[in-house]
Amino acid sequence: MSDEPGPDNVSGSPPPSTPPPDAPSPASTDSRQDRGGLIFGGILIVLGVLFLAERTFGVQFGRFGWPLFVIVPGVLLMAASLAAGGREGSGLAVAGAITTVVGLVLAFQNATGLWATWAYAWALVGPGATGIGLIFYGVLKRQPDLVSNGIRSLGSGLALLAAFGLFFEGVIGLSGEPFLLGSDLLPIALIGLGVALLGWSLVRGRART
Repeated sequence: MSDEPGPDNVSGSPPPSTPPPDAPSPASTDSRQDRGGLIFGGILIVLGVLFLAERTFGVQFGRFGWPLFVIVPGVLLMAASLAAGGREGSGLAVAGAITTVVGLVLAFQNATGLWATWAYAWALVGPGATGIGLIFYGVLKRQPDLVSNGIRSLGSGLALLAAFGLFFEGVIGLSGEPFLLGSDLLPIALIGLGVALLGWSLVRGRART
């Protein structure tokens, strides 16, 4: 029998190299670029139509309707998320929901002049709008995990909105006279907030287990 090393146990031979990960195909890259072009092209067209309507028909978007320039792109992003799919689609849905909610908050503040409400309205934009985007995409794409995450995020946003809103408006009186100080509503509001926080903590604890 020969003592010469075989091809599998030659000393000093380098280990077999692992193949490199597959690079994205040019077709998938081109399709993503096409989708991005369609999305932003549609946004530009809608904005152009709004500007044209303002100049042609005398529609006063500048004073009262300017939040539409924030709302409409947000709605278009949410619609485009359904065509994108995957993580890209859910990301577009969240971005579109955040943009749309910002526009709606601006429309409310522009109509009422209550700009100081940003002290607590941010809760609708942060966790609240993120939850709306996840629920929107999860329901239409039939992904219950995204829906459950979206419900938790939306619930957090609404709870923060209620807590900070009661504090800034009911105790400090950010937009007018405080309605909680010196009234019977203060203990009721505190009990209600405590019950809501306890219930939310129990729900989140069960969801994690």
